Amino acid sequence: MWLLWTLIIGFIIGAIAKFILPGRDKGGFILTSLLGIGGALVAGYLGQAFGWYLPGEPAGFFSSIIGAVILLVVARALAK
Repeated sequence: MWLLWTLIIGFIIGAIAKFILPGRDKGGFILTSLLGIGGALVAGYLGQAFGWYLPGEPAGFFSSIIGAVILLVVARALAK
């Protein structure tokens, strides 16, 4: 059940990130979900590095969106 919930939230976060930065991205449901999950991981890592989150504490919803936007910018830069 935890995995299904993670995929659903990851897809929502990835979709919001793609809505914030529109463009032609070759990625469907799976890549959008991975973008959201990766964004949450990036936000959690950066939050722990800056002392915003304790070790093992997950990132918040809005910071996960910011992390997904960062990943989307990096992915677009690498694709060029």
